[in-house]
Amino acid sequence: MMMLETCEFVGQTVSDLMPRESKRPTVLIVDDTPTNTEIVQCILDAEGFRTWTATDGLTARTMCRTEQPDLILLDVVMPGEDGFEACGRLKSDPKSADIPIIFLSSLDDVKAKVTGLKIGGVDFISTPVHAEELLARVRVHLRIRNTNLESARHYRAALEGLRNAQQAILVRPEDCPEADFAVSYQPLEETGGDFYDVVPVDSEVFGYYVADVSGPGPSAAFVTAAIKALLRQYSGPLFSPEDTMRGIGSVMRQILEEEQRMTACYARLNRRTMRLSVVSAGHPPIILVGSSGKADTVEMESDPLGIFSSLVLQHKDLQLSHGDRFFLYTDGLIEHYSDCGRPAGMGPLMDACVRYRSLPLREAVTMIVSAESGPSKDNLLLLAVDAAP
Repeated sequence: MMMLETCEFVGQTVSDLMPRESKRPTVLIVDDTPTNTEIVQCILDAEGFRTWTATDGLTARTMCRTEQPDLILLDVVMPGEDGFEACGRLKSDPKSADIPIIFLSSLDDVKAKVTGLKIGGVDFISTPVHAEELLARVRVHLRIRNTNLESARHYRAALEGLRNAQQAILVRPEDCPEADFAVSYQPLEETGGDFYDVVPVDSEVFGYYVADVSGPGPSAAFVTAAIKALLRQYSGPLFSPEDTMRGIGSVMRQILEEEQRMTACYARLNRRTMRLSVVSAGHPPIILVGSSGKADTVEMESDPLGIFSSLVLQHKDLQLSHGDRFFLYTDGLIEHYSDCGRPAGMGPLMDACVRYRSLPLREAVTMIVSAESGPSKDNLLLLAVDAAP
């Protein structure tokens, strides 16, 4: 249960500059202690915020399903369902998954803070709370949320004009020769639902991304254009590979229709350290062929994008050696080797990756994709990378 200092502060009167009632940010305060709730309300109301209150997580979830607050202030120590459990349930509900949650608690140890951030909170304010700190953090996270929502609206509107430009936005090996990759993409229709991209993070670090969009909804070209823009926004030293995937997933959840889903794999290769970091979202496993000619798969359990509001991802780091080669691809290539499903197709596909191991990368990709002569029933996408040629 949180303890708060006396509400003593100087606040300016809100006059004609106050936004209309419908535009005022709404903050939901969840605390089982009325005095604490009143103090926080006093601070926020005086600055023009709208405030709602709830005494437990169940009430908070009910309010979020009907009223959509802009931000939640959540006490950690409450009887029954504590704040961490309440946060987890709020994040698993599509109606409240995107609402930022700031924890308020007298628990000031690092473990409690890390737990709160891992479960989905965006910040942790120790109590007794200070009015200026509370206001500053609330405003920062509301601005971040507004920026994210505006970005999603911007992407949807701005990318309408890119519906028929899918092929034009796909990077070619000659555009980024230092990334040492080769690719074959054969869409079944004029514009396919598969997508790939290669992004230089710096001169020795490169990100390789492959995705597969399925189901009715916005055109594949529209979605792939959005992914390309998002990939560049969420790549760079500031973002881990998992951050990149989650950033893309948060926007794609708003773009994809209910019937759509997207699997994706992001591999970041650091050629300085020869470390390969892989994050998958329900995608077929990377195939890794070592310099000895042995093939392995990088298996991970994870969720596709666009289905679950609370995204489960798995991340793996691999230490590569000179001469290693890895392959990213989509389901269509597995089905190209066998129409009996993934288990039947994976073995022949891996054998082909090994069989053409000695060929230059571009020739190997061509041979792997054309190895089976039967008609394709899906898009064929294979991206291969030499770790250190």
